[in-house]
Amino acid sequence: MDYTAKLDDALQRLHDEGRYRTFIDIERQKGQFPHAVWTRPDGRRAPITVWCGNDYLGMGQNPIVLQAMHEAIDATGAGSGGTRNISGTTVYHKRLEAELADLHAKEAALLFTSAYIANDATLSTLPKLFPGLIIYSDALNHASMIEGVRRNGGAKRVFRHNDVEHLRELMAADDPDAPKVIAFESIYSMDGDFGPIKEICDLADAYGALTYIDEVHAVGMYGPRGAGVAERDGLMDRIDIINGTLAKAYGVMGGYIAASEKMCDAIRSYAPGFIFTTSLPPAVAAGAAASVAFLKTAENLRADHQAQAKALKLRLKGMGLPIIDHGSHIVPVMVGNPVHTKILSDMLLENHGIYVQPINFPTVPRGTERLRFTPSPVHGPKEMDTLVQAMDELWSHCALNRAESVG
Repeated sequence: MDYTAKLDDALQRLHDEGRYRTFIDIERQKGQFPHAVWTRPDGRRAPITVWCGNDYLGMGQNPIVLQAMHEAIDATGAGSGGTRNISGTTVYHKRLEAELADLHAKEAALLFTSAYIANDATLSTLPKLFPGLIIYSDALNHASMIEGVRRNGGAKRVFRHNDVEHLRELMAADDPDAPKVIAFESIYSMDGDFGPIKEICDLADAYGALTYIDEVHAVGMYGPRGAGVAERDGLMDRIDIINGTLAKAYGVMGGYIAASEKMCDAIRSYAPGFIFTTSLPPAVAAGAAASVAFLKTAENLRADHQAQAKALKLRLKGMGLPIIDHGSHIVPVMVGNPVHTKILSDMLLENHGIYVQPINFPTVPRGTERLRFTPSPVHGPKEMDTLVQAMDELWSHCALNRAESVG
């Protein structure tokens, strides 16, 4: 077997389809977000504006967060020194879990190294706790949820995206006495649409199911204290397990679940993804705790964020660009071809200093390739003007169709 040739074939297929992923080398500038410096392939450096980051509110540059991290690293050093079970639990981890439990009005929270691991570890562990468990999973759930459901060895049912009636049909066909959990998201990050939380909670009540919600793209940004869409809609008490991230709106790193004390204790005790993973560095936990605490009272920042997203969508719609608008902060511009998407991304970067990563299969279905913009409160009028003018020019240059927005 010529293994190198097989690798060449696999990579060439991606190049031929126009969806080979290129990672550009950027250097964020403290206090200057969303501005950064791009190191070109030839070594030259150029200023750019980041329009596709997940640091939605610029908290990765917030002085309160940075101060907390500096203080923690000065006090404790770099790493945690072990797993949570073996010397890796510190006062910083416990403080962060307490902040998260308070945020979601739950008895407890459990910290993981990422929201991906939190989803995978929790969903793959639940059948160990509830033998015979059936998991009902939205068809567009994140890859981490899909992986957790796949690996758990239990029964699964996939319902059509946001289709409550299909979910009802699936649940009605199963053993009424079987333990059940419905796994879904509050905001689906590629289209920016919302999950039908109330309707799913009603079904869960009717069929005796637990509810598991991924609020990764909502925590920090929705609700009076930033607990997510479930808080915004007054439904947080109807959710049994909430998954969230510390790497997006909170600007640091890590993931978590918030639930009852017994649920968190059981996941802590049975999930390999928790038990055998080195815990986050104390400085990271300290920064995340400071960010969560800060955003609990930052309603103006959340309002500014929503206003920026609305303004960008309005301007792109006004030019006739085919955007998807479901009312969230995510702004996808549909291109529909991987080659064209990559060309647009490259030209925005090289000619206009605008960085937006192309989104291709398998992240989205073939034929729905897109540029996905994530405006923040610190993208000012100058940055938005530059982006809108560049998109107008390049859309015409690439001879792409202008179409009605989807929403």
